[in-house]
Amino acid sequence: MNNLKELYAYRQMIFSLVKKDLRGRYKGSVLGFLWTFINPLLQLVVYTVVFSFILKTNIERYYLYLFVALIPWIFFSSSITVGAASVVAQKDLIKKIYFPRMVIPISYVTSCFVNMLLCFIVIFAVIIVSGAGVNFVALLTLPVIMIVEYVLALGMAMLTSAITVYFRDLEHILGIVSMAWMYMTPIMYDKSIVPERLMPIFNLNPMTHVIECYRAVLYSKQIPDLTSLLSAAGLGIFFLILGGLVFNKLQKRFAEEL
Repeated sequence: MNNLKELYAYRQMIFSLVKKDLRGRYKGSVLGFLWTFINPLLQLVVYTVVFSFILKTNIERYYLYLFVALIPWIFFSSSITVGAASVVAQKDLIKKIYFPRMVIPISYVTSCFVNMLLCFIVIFAVIIVSGAGVNFVALLTLPVIMIVEYVLALGMAMLTSAITVYFRDLEHILGIVSMAWMYMTPIMYDKSIVPERLMPIFNLNPMTHVIECYRAVLYSKQIPDLTSLLSAAGLGIFFLILGGLVFNKLQKRFAEEL
């Protein structure tokens, strides 16, 4: 409770770091903040070309099928890979002033989350232009899905960012883990192609349920089965508690290690 009170007292610092990260993400580039929208669109074009003309798929409106899953995945992947180095990246700040160190991973994951919300503008634009339409009742469940993913991403970011201070190789290991995790999640393919014998293992992946819920709302225009998110929500709460405990224990020697 003391940690929560302290974080609340430093809420303005979290907001400031989020603004700084969003503004500085593409600082110095010609297109600047537009890269927030251009990056996912370019990835969409590459994957669509590959899976529509080279590795052909029979999925209708594949570009939309892919896009509504790709944007949430980019948020999650960035949170656990780049987020792992967030504390190390702020070493000068940590050495100069006192503040709750948890502010750093929280602000970084929140920045990635805001970036995802901005990318959802592009998703809805693609939905409107394609004529796919939306189910407004199903859209009401979207905040629940986003909160579950945010909690899961934040818990893992807090855990990995604390460990990375002592074990710098973790940042590079997570890059490989993230790539493997992406192909183990039904982002570029349909869950139905997974062999039946592997489904129990496949369903242990929390991001499988998160992505399926996003796709149900934005692609299939259906109200998702939110009970399928229970495992992801439970795992998210577990990592949030574990990450908080580990971070709180390891932060005492951050200044020395950095």
